[in-house]
Amino acid sequence: MFADDLASSALGIELVEAAEGHAVATMRITETMVNGHGIAHGGYVFLLADTTFACACNSHGPVTVASGAEISFVAAGKLGDHLIATATERTRYGRNGIYDVTVHRETPDGPEVVAEFRGRSRTIEKAPQR
Repeated sequence: MFADDLASSALGIELVEAAEGHAVATMRITETMVNGHGIAHGGYVFLLADTTFACACNSHGPVTVASGAEISFVAAGKLGDHLIATATERTRYGRNGIYDVTVHRETPDGPEVVAEFRGRSRTIEKAPQR
């Protein structure tokens, strides 16, 4: 699934770890991702979290899509930040699942959380047609 994700690859998102119910992806904040306030546009931070969530919830095999998601921005992303998103499965029930994703950047004092994302997944019968 990730190999066919042109939106994520166009932004330089790299999948660095994938396991059942878990994924880690990274993205560097570039000049085109900074908004009029000089900080990372929230849509790009959301996209990184959503991509990582998608990799985690599709790790079980069947085609799985988002049924909903929300994000809390904790700190502003900055130009040049190397963001790291870690997705963790919280629960699966029937065709549904809940996943948490933490997006952070490394600082000299350790990781600094940029955003917290919660995604809800739904397994579907087959992949949507392009």
